[in-house]
Amino acid sequence: MEYELKVLKINANKIKQLNELSLYTVKDLILHYPYRYEEMLETPLHDETKVIIEGKLIDEPKVFFKGRLSRLTFHIDYHGETLTITLFNRHFLKKNMHVGMKLTIVGKYNEARKSITASEVKLKGLEEISGITPVYSLKEGLTQKSFHGYVNKALSFYKGHIGNSIPDYLCQKYHLIDRQEALFKVHQPQTRSDVISALRYLKYEEFFKFQMTMQYIKQNRTQNIGISKLIDKEQINKFIQKLPFQLTEDQQKVVDDILIDLSSQKLMYRFVQGDVGSGKTVVAAISLYANYLAGYQGAMMAPTEILALQHYQSLKKLFKKTKVNIALLTGHLSLKEKNEIYQQLEQGQIDIIVGTHALFQDKVQYNQLGLVITDEQHRFGVEQRKALKNKGNKVDFLVMTATPIPRTLAISLYGDMDVSTIKTMPNGRKKVITRFVKGISMKPILKDLKDYLASGGQCYVVCPLVSESEAIEGRNASDISKAMASYFKGQYEVGLVHGQMNDEEKNQVMDAFKENKIQVLVSTTVIEVGVDVSNANMMVIYNAERFGLSQLHQLRGRVGRSKEQGYCYLLSQASNSEQKERLEFLENHHDGFEVSEYDLKIRGPGDLLGQKQSGVPTFMIGDIFKDYHILEITRKDAYEALNQHQDDEKIQKMLVEIKNNLTKNNAYID
Repeated sequence: MEYELKVLKINANKIKQLNELSLYTVKDLILHYPYRYEEMLETPLHDETKVIIEGKLIDEPKVFFKGRLSRLTFHIDYHGETLTITLFNRHFLKKNMHVGMKLTIVGKYNEARKSITASEVKLKGLEEISGITPVYSLKEGLTQKSFHGYVNKALSFYKGHIGNSIPDYLCQKYHLIDRQEALFKVHQPQTRSDVISALRYLKYEEFFKFQMTMQYIKQNRTQNIGISKLIDKEQINKFIQKLPFQLTEDQQKVVDDILIDLSSQKLMYRFVQGDVGSGKTVVAAISLYANYLAGYQGAMMAPTEILALQHYQSLKKLFKKTKVNIALLTGHLSLKEKNEIYQQLEQGQIDIIVGTHALFQDKVQYNQLGLVITDEQHRFGVEQRKALKNKGNKVDFLVMTATPIPRTLAISLYGDMDVSTIKTMPNGRKKVITRFVKGISMKPILKDLKDYLASGGQCYVVCPLVSESEAIEGRNASDISKAMASYFKGQYEVGLVHGQMNDEEKNQVMDAFKENKIQVLVSTTVIEVGVDVSNANMMVIYNAERFGLSQLHQLRGRVGRSKEQGYCYLLSQASNSEQKERLEFLENHHDGFEVSEYDLKIRGPGDLLGQKQSGVPTFMIGDIFKDYHILEITRKDAYEALNQHQDDEKIQKMLVEIKNNLTKNNAYID
């Protein structure tokens, strides 16, 4: 049972502040874990970052005010040496301070002045406060001390009523403490080992529940009888043989996986990941063709109109010598054109439809939808999946992504899907020559750019900002495009495209660039995914340190897409060694999987995959990279639990909870 916060006798104003942190119940409070811990251990005085020392107060503290700001100054005796301590905006401490008392000082030491600028002064000696203090992520108005008090009340409220959710055989196998002990230790640790044992249990529990949910969805989906499509292998092979290039080994393997799925009686729910330019579009085309030959309609959904238009043009080219009828549905069509498409779809005259989320609006009715492919950086959302379910009977589903992650991690994260990976690149594709240029001026590369444009090539110039910003430092696309247009006046046309433009404006600029009416395209990251202009083989990226490595790799993937040599210049004033190291790494590494693994290690999954877009689950306490070994262990344990331990009382209880949650959130659509 969920209890509201008022049962803890917290005042209404504080409850309001807790609600702002999305904390509404006693249980929510307990599950708001500390994000770090402070350990009060004495440090050497010469430590430059932060010192923690104990000293004796030797004079009366003085308070100075400047407006509403205050400064508290006093002296302490530290092992026979006198140190000056300054503390800002804590003048109220003075009334409880008296000469001779022991104090614990936390702050930054200045050796020349024999002084410490304190971030904290505790009115006790170190031996009285040593231990570990949890630190929580809070909003203004809530102090660490008061919040810790609320959590302690919540723990006392539930004490004796917190049961284990992990089966006993797994707790014994991994020597896990029980749940109640873990929750008390994570919030009230006495030692470092308390924190370690609490986190071991809580991370395992969180990942295990996630993996159980994934396995449950996958198992039920596998048991759902789909439609076994009749695959015309002869016609498909003819189509493949007529392609202007040979499929790579990986492409062929993924095509084989998909054809097996389509012909089987289980619903296809496959996740295909491939590096930039690895040829996912042709795999999608072959899948759509197989689906068409079996007598079904196919839909291909892209996240933006630019990308939808590009897929439409690519598919038109690939299906030129077939009878396949392809249509494009976007927001720019007139009402008359849209109504025509709706009618043709419903009557089965359109075989493949390409578009954005508009493909699953209520108005759109299909004659016999058999396959949906989404090409985007995030998984198909629950609402779209529900809409899709209503559009056809037992529809097969394929997700494609150009943000590659290590295969084992993909299998763990997308546990409810079958995972296919395209690693090998098409023959003849050259590695993009990448150069890290120190500074944010184009002068060092201007000659290269002019020579390249003179040879008939086109160039992308990418900026982190659309327009000038006081808050963020970085070159902006608006100013750069004006400067370049002025510089190249009468020689080359310069275009500008960014996310604040409407789709029609963006499409017009992109079309002009594709037709070589624009030679230099200045843009923000709207060109990051899928944009394909074979004559544009040079890219200049301003303030490259402001982008994630995987994002830079995606951007660089826009050039060198034909057999021409691609060039990518990373302009950066990167000051710290980590930023320089990242850009130097990109100079020497061209494999997207290597790049993403490196990015994961140094930046974490949220930055790499873009939490909001990737559909990668967010965990309260586990970190999918640092705790990857736990994620992988729980995947195997969950599979075993579902197949060999279904009679276990805790497994049964967890499955009921999973089923209820999925039903409540409409997250599981069979």
